[in-house]
Amino acid sequence: MFKAFTETTAYQELTQLAKSPYDLTASGALQNNERLSRYICRSSLLDLHYCTERLDDRVLAALQKLADELQLVEQFKMMRRGAYLNNIEGFESETRQVLHTACRDLFGSVPAESSATEEAKNELAKLKKFLEDIDRGIVCNHLGERFDTMVHVGIGGSDLGPRSIYEALQGYRVAGRNVCFIANVDPDDAARVLAGVNLERSLVTIVSKSGTTLETLTNERLVRDALQQQGLDARQHCISVTGAGSPMDNPSDYLQSFLMFDYIGGRFSSTSMVGAVMLGFSIGYDRLTEFLEGASVIDLLAEEVQLQKNLPLLLAMIGIWNRNFLGHETLAVLPYSQSLHRFPAHLQQCDMESNGKSIDRFGRAVPYETGPIIWGEPGTNGQHAFYQLLHQGTTVVPAEFIGFRRAQRGLDLQVEGSTSQQKLVANLLAQVIAMAVGQASDNPNRNFPGNRPSCLLMADRLTPQVMGALLAVYEAKIAFQGFAWNINSFDQEGVQLGKQLATTFLEAMNNRSGSRQSLARDFLTQVLDEV
Repeated sequence: MFKAFTETTAYQELTQLAKSPYDLTASGALQNNERLSRYICRSSLLDLHYCTERLDDRVLAALQKLADELQLVEQFKMMRRGAYLNNIEGFESETRQVLHTACRDLFGSVPAESSATEEAKNELAKLKKFLEDIDRGIVCNHLGERFDTMVHVGIGGSDLGPRSIYEALQGYRVAGRNVCFIANVDPDDAARVLAGVNLERSLVTIVSKSGTTLETLTNERLVRDALQQQGLDARQHCISVTGAGSPMDNPSDYLQSFLMFDYIGGRFSSTSMVGAVMLGFSIGYDRLTEFLEGASVIDLLAEEVQLQKNLPLLLAMIGIWNRNFLGHETLAVLPYSQSLHRFPAHLQQCDMESNGKSIDRFGRAVPYETGPIIWGEPGTNGQHAFYQLLHQGTTVVPAEFIGFRRAQRGLDLQVEGSTSQQKLVANLLAQVIAMAVGQASDNPNRNFPGNRPSCLLMADRLTPQVMGALLAVYEAKIAFQGFAWNINSFDQEGVQLGKQLATTFLEAMNNRSGSRQSLARDFLTQVLDEV
């Protein structure tokens, strides 16, 4: 049994250190070149600059001690090797392995968990052949025309992660290929997408592990009806990504089926077939492989025991310092890249669905704070929206900035002596420093208190490999923090309650019996003024 978070000696040390955290506004606090150069965690694809966090060597030593006492790296290794970590001891729960890392554990001689990696290899081989058949025109429409569009239908983890990665890597799209996404059960979402695509030249990928997700099945029916209205054979256009043996694992209804597995949670599924089918179609198989390799690099790095060499562990422990010891309730993820404009939304789901828990792995109430509120938008747009609160608001919001030295697409020019990318990076660095040091002024309206902690993830350019690394950093960070808080980061019971109650309301709307029909009917009467 692992130690409880609050029962470690490091917890007591950190509690004392938090009474006087490093003062970023003090004279010379950031003019120290040694601090600037030492407080960097470098990896082959990403660097983490954290000199603008409110910590010092004493805090880092205590965070290392906390990670060691809680055996965080050991737990991560157990996860990668197939331990049953998706469970609540003594209570009915999913009781599953957590093996999203197996989907990209393809580049070394000995995978951490061989059976899951073998299954991933089999699905990738199937996908590679399918993509080759599309390229050669073997898989085509009834007129012999090549497919140039994919409509990806899913929700939650089957949408947010894949969509954010597709948006991030549009600069690498295969010429003439396009992907559209339908997620919301709001019929206007599907109508908007269907109005803008040529269904004759479109493949439709339906993603649902269970094959019973109501929103996804409803949207699938809308798409199938649209295909049939145009006289098209829906089976010739529809692909499924689903669990083995699910209602969607059916060759009579789908042109091709790809498998996803119980040991991969939806919000961690972007490197499985959930994301790979769409990415393989849009950026090509070789680029897809680069994306997976970038994620694998970080998975291996996450097994490093030294905190200041393990980038995702360091990011996780800085987050715990800010959340549990400095008392900050929220975290802004701020990418200075328009390509990453949907990435904060994916991290919002991945983090808050994972670590938004109030019981530990034994069903007991936790006596400390767990996951923070995650939100964010790209810079520089955000500077003209909510940064006012970040700089001068009464709530201190730690930030994780993400930036790149070079533009992804290479299209740029000089305006008034600098390129657009230089302006972007200058704004990024200015915000990091401004939040840290603030500005003293006799005019209270222009006084900035500073001591707003932040860190910066920096890479050379947003490539498929770097995107894979960035995704894996955050997936590992979330897992490390869940292990530290001794919670199950891999179930989602909070999602299920809303689904069950929605069914009750549907029963009431259609005058069918339901366990809470009277309450549902009363509420419907007030809201809709009808039943």
